[in-house]
Amino acid sequence: MSEIKAPFLTVNPKSYLYGDKSLELALAADKTAEATGVPIYFTCTFADIRLIKEHTKHIIVTAQHMDPLVPGRGMGHVLPESLKCAGAEAVFLNHAENPLTLAVLNNTIKRAKEIGLKVIAAADSVAEGCAIAKLKPDMLLCEPTDLIGTGQIAGDGYIKDVIAQIRAIDQEIKILVASGVTTADDVYKMIYLGADGTGATSGILNAPDPKVRIQEMAEAVLRAAKDREK
Repeated sequence: MSEIKAPFLTVNPKSYLYGDKSLELALAADKTAEATGVPIYFTCTFADIRLIKEHTKHIIVTAQHMDPLVPGRGMGHVLPESLKCAGAEAVFLNHAENPLTLAVLNNTIKRAKEIGLKVIAAADSVAEGCAIAKLKPDMLLCEPTDLIGTGQIAGDGYIKDVIAQIRAIDQEIKILVASGVTTADDVYKMIYLGADGTGATSGILNAPDPKVRIQEMAEAVLRAAKDREK
């Protein structure tokens, strides 16, 4: 599996976009990723993975979920190998809108790693983040669930605390903080305070021009990373 480059941006349309609309935004994200060099993880519905993968070159196509089963019986479940075959390079797990038990999450992370999918695991608190960190996902999204979609980002204290605690457990895990991220300034703050990545759903989709917002956010990632090194 290739090394995970940071800092990075996640563009997560959830199920608001699908088909041609999802592809349109993915193409814009692809252009931004090429122009800025910022790694962009773009999530999409299962049915759109192959469509988006075949029309893009620079974004990291990301499945929104998968199940820990192996090829064979498992009617109606999401087979990891099918995601990989369709072109997914990463998978999102345990989002607040599709939570898993720690036991299931552990098995699913293992299956993803078996077939070479990068794992973004979500946690709704510092405590849950610390528990999940021990399962060794590649990336860990720590976001207070009550801030999702509110336009209000987590405070500086939360951001610094979660980064410190996760890094104390495993320095290899890339850390995302993203709840409530709406503007390029929000993105700048997350990266400047030490996060490896951040991203948005409504902050992008509800922007006057979502394509421009992705560009602005990617540029903010670069500025923050540069300023953080000073």
